[in-house]
Amino acid sequence: MSLRTKLKKVLPSISTTEQEALDAGDVWLEGSIYQGKPDFGALRDVPAAKLSAEEQAFLDGPVKELLAMIDDSEIQNGIHLPEYILDFLKKERFFSLIIPKAFGGLEFSPYANSTIVGTLATKSSAVAVTVMVPNSLGPGELLLHFGTQEQQDHYLPRLADGRDIPCFALTSPEAGSDAGGIPDIGVVKRGQFNGEEVLGLEITWDKRYITLAPIATVLGLAFKVVDPDGLLGGKENLGITCALIPKEHPGVELGNRHNPMGIRFYNGTTRGEKVFIPMDFIIGGQKNIGRGWQMLVSCLGAGRGISLPALGVSTSQVALKGASEYAAVREQFGLAIGQFEGIQEKLADIAGKTYLQEAMRVLTTEGLGMGLKPSVVTAIAKYHMTEIGRDVLDSAMDIQAGKAIQNGPQNTLASGYIAQPIAITVEGANILTRNLMIFGQGVMRCHPYLQSMVESIHSEDKNADKEFNRILRKTVGYSIANSLRAFRLGVLPFTAGAQSALPEVREYEKAAHKLSAKLAVYADFSLLVLGGKLKQAEMLSARLGDVMSFLYAAMASIKYYEQKVASSEREQAAPYFHYATRFALQSAEQALHSFLDNFPASGTRKFMRFITMNYSTKMPKISDDLIRELAKQAQLDTAFKAQITHLVKPVAGDGHDINEQAYKAKMACLDLLAKVKKALRSKTIKAGVRFAQTLDNALVANMITEAEYIKLIDYNKKREKAIRVDEFDFDMNLLDDNAQPITPLKSVVNE
Repeated sequence: MSLRTKLKKVLPSISTTEQEALDAGDVWLEGSIYQGKPDFGALRDVPAAKLSAEEQAFLDGPVKELLAMIDDSEIQNGIHLPEYILDFLKKERFFSLIIPKAFGGLEFSPYANSTIVGTLATKSSAVAVTVMVPNSLGPGELLLHFGTQEQQDHYLPRLADGRDIPCFALTSPEAGSDAGGIPDIGVVKRGQFNGEEVLGLEITWDKRYITLAPIATVLGLAFKVVDPDGLLGGKENLGITCALIPKEHPGVELGNRHNPMGIRFYNGTTRGEKVFIPMDFIIGGQKNIGRGWQMLVSCLGAGRGISLPALGVSTSQVALKGASEYAAVREQFGLAIGQFEGIQEKLADIAGKTYLQEAMRVLTTEGLGMGLKPSVVTAIAKYHMTEIGRDVLDSAMDIQAGKAIQNGPQNTLASGYIAQPIAITVEGANILTRNLMIFGQGVMRCHPYLQSMVESIHSEDKNADKEFNRILRKTVGYSIANSLRAFRLGVLPFTAGAQSALPEVREYEKAAHKLSAKLAVYADFSLLVLGGKLKQAEMLSARLGDVMSFLYAAMASIKYYEQKVASSEREQAAPYFHYATRFALQSAEQALHSFLDNFPASGTRKFMRFITMNYSTKMPKISDDLIRELAKQAQLDTAFKAQITHLVKPVAGDGHDINEQAYKAKMACLDLLAKVKKALRSKTIKAGVRFAQTLDNALVANMITEAEYIKLIDYNKKREKAIRVDEFDFDMNLLDDNAQPITPLKSVVNE
């Protein structure tokens, strides 16, 4: 019995849905990371993302106008998104970011799409989600890639100008992550449509968690098609199919709402019982029956690589801007709280990870802007950027403390804090994305020979043994080369290469090469020893996926620092860059150690550790000095901090504006505040019960001039407003008998 035959008996074949997922998308930078040779040359050749004049005008025009219209406190204490917001979104074509101009759309780049969604999310999660869904996985993108000309000509102009509102229904109560287990069925039948008997499908479905469903006018629907009577002349089970059905079509039920964490975007259910549709309703027509899963997975990039990462980045930028300004303005024990090391540790973590988030956002959208659909990279972006956003927001809540938990117009964190778990759950729940998708897809897509080997193992071709042996020889040679490279870098680490022109970058580039070489060896031995069992060893495979992910993050950090940071601002950016890159490299190294520590085969574990010289942690550390330096830099009003918080656009009178006004006022009079504190320490003046009284005393003692007094009083008024929180009338009736808000909250403080 040949080796191929033996393997065929023990290795599971790849299912149709798995194969379609593997076939969809492109291999990009993650391929070189997996193979142990991160391609920094290709990284540096990626064209830098930038907004076109038209995209910038949209941000400066409609987006800015929309931000001024949004009162998120009003939205969250209402029932529906205000009609005037929806009307504005339609009028200004916010739902057409990805639709070509030929159909009346804006046809913006992935980078612009991400920037618009991220900017809106800093003000209102509900509005951001409402905008991102039509521009993500759904009818619009499916029509663009797979629709018939007739379908495109009819629907795309209507979607572009808001005459039609789309939703897409995939998730069923019985099938969430397991899309292949969709219970919704369409039976091939003949039926009546527009007074004629036509061939079509009789569909029964029950879907939930469908964003925009309650207000949608056109329903995208995924279901399985069966042909029990052989009307199409082929097999009975034809596979997952996607159709587009108008809301007014007989039998379509849309309208019941869910309440996702109280965030007021529209999310709900759709159902239908034996609803007959003609074949023309199938996206792409009858020829696309059974191609639905392939269509869906090939279009996942927008949601996973653009929209959801944009939410994570916006959360981080709000957290950094708000926490750094609050830490600089808020004083306790006579010092700004940002001078306390406990606060500095949290603030530095926020700052470094926000830089990393922005770097990953830019690089991922740059790849998508090249026309690529890197399925593994977008899964990395979706998982890690939403998780880092959640982590950063927790730290910001800790710093702002009481201010962070009091709801009202002045609270800039509450909406994001409540909404963040939503991003964790959609486009593949994060547990699924980390444990099954990143390395699971990566190993098959990025290994140069594995997919071909599996195909040859299960092949029925008469030359299958010969083909298998040929691929096996190449695989063995590949694995030996990986092992030799990892051993060389372990014994002679100085031989790692680096191409960067910047000395501070070369150390990290070399570190990425060393970690990547180890990853390649561990992946090879995992496949050799565990084989098909690796699919079930989710904790092990997830750690290898983490290595890929954090090395991608480190590469993003390096590219951003080299290409997006002006040379005049490198000194400002350096602490952010060092913290972010070290965090990514340390996380990758820790994942490698955790993988080795838990590898089930003792002999193989010891051999892998030896061949990679992986006995201790070797990555550059995040020192206390770096934490202090970054925390100090994050509290300064610099051009670079503005660059990595650029999604936050304060509007006059909102919480962002109140915080920024106080912060900038303090930055403008630091020398005067130092003069007053010096006078207090020398007992030249007495401290008042309130700071304003202290300033009165300083003016009387001629320690400050009249002009300086006015400047300090202005700062103090802004400071007092910034550190206060919203408060409301005691007798305000917030809820009716059905626990529904009947009166929008109005802050007494901010009236």
